[in-house]
Amino acid sequence: MRPRLFTPGPTPVPESIQLAMAQPMIHHRNEDFQAYLTVCHDKLKLLFQTSSPVVILSGSGTSGMESLVSSVMPDGEEAVFVNGGKFGERWGELLAHYQVPHVEITKTWGVPVTADEIIAVIKTNPKITTVFLTHSETSTGTFTDIKSVTAGVKSAFPHIKVIVDGITSVGSHELRMDEWGIDAVVTGSQKGLMIPPGLALVAVQQSMIEKIKTLKSKSFYLSLQDALKSQEANDTPWTPAVSLIIGLKYALELIEKEGMEAVWKRHSRLGESVRRGVTALGLRLFSTSPSNAVTPVYLPEGVDWKSFNGNLKKKDGITIAGGQGPYTGKIFRISHLGYYDDFDMITVMAGIERSLKSCKYPFTTGAGVAATHQYLMETLG
Repeated sequence: MRPRLFTPGPTPVPESIQLAMAQPMIHHRNEDFQAYLTVCHDKLKLLFQTSSPVVILSGSGTSGMESLVSSVMPDGEEAVFVNGGKFGERWGELLAHYQVPHVEITKTWGVPVTADEIIAVIKTNPKITTVFLTHSETSTGTFTDIKSVTAGVKSAFPHIKVIVDGITSVGSHELRMDEWGIDAVVTGSQKGLMIPPGLALVAVQQSMIEKIKTLKSKSFYLSLQDALKSQEANDTPWTPAVSLIIGLKYALELIEKEGMEAVWKRHSRLGESVRRGVTALGLRLFSTSPSNAVTPVYLPEGVDWKSFNGNLKKKDGITIAGGQGPYTGKIFRISHLGYYDDFDMITVMAGIERSLKSCKYPFTTGAGVAATHQYLMETLG
């Protein structure tokens, strides 16, 4: 049986990119590698919809988050972050690690934050200079309207910097960094970019860069000061993940060929098709504000996660993601992030039905597949 991956990271890697990364190794301090860097630095601006630099760090998405916390928050400044899941929580863990005074806005998992909630916190905490947000919370499949939140916060407090975890939103949701006034965004290679884990991409607005240049990073390896300086010379401060950057070049070319608007539309269609499929089976969606990257679904009463997941994996070769934190064993998550098309959604829905049947869950056979397929047919371009 052929393995099929439906997790929100790592996501499937196109065959053409796998082959590109398998070519003979090249040295990172010569013109061969710099040619790849030049293309990546240029095309990453399209991905983030920015004219500002996007630095490439060798590390997971969390390394990009850490580079921002350690490089932009000097002593005397405070931050506010939103904890609405495992990855919003991570902003708080990083702020605590670097001893940055901060305020936490705690949200029920599956419910996004609003600008008014953030504004209320800033009003009572005048030392706050920076807001840390999560665009698509992977653990809960929840989308936050970053455009309206950023606009609301900056209208009330123009000096506030907005930093966004776009790790599962970049490439799946509309994101216009310059137009919306976002100061920094981070993503990871193993998500919408469709390459293996190991790269963090950090886009930084010029106003934020000017601030960074006046500070000393609290991190050695993850210093944005060093990364930005090296990028000006079309280089990297340390030995980079050469093969991944080669893969990144080809991934960005695929995205450019499809077009950003088309990429966003594809993810929206695929996400909605999955949501219609699972609800047609009588299953309950987890999030009140669904992400286009991943759909979390409550396990029905009487269905054991280990049995359900085991059936998918062992019988049909399908790997999905389970719940995290307090929802471990209570929800499952289906990814539609990255290298997927209509037929992948029909396939995973068929697998969900087969596993539910093995778990003795009552439903009309084919209902989920039909609902998914019908929506995809209705929205064909």
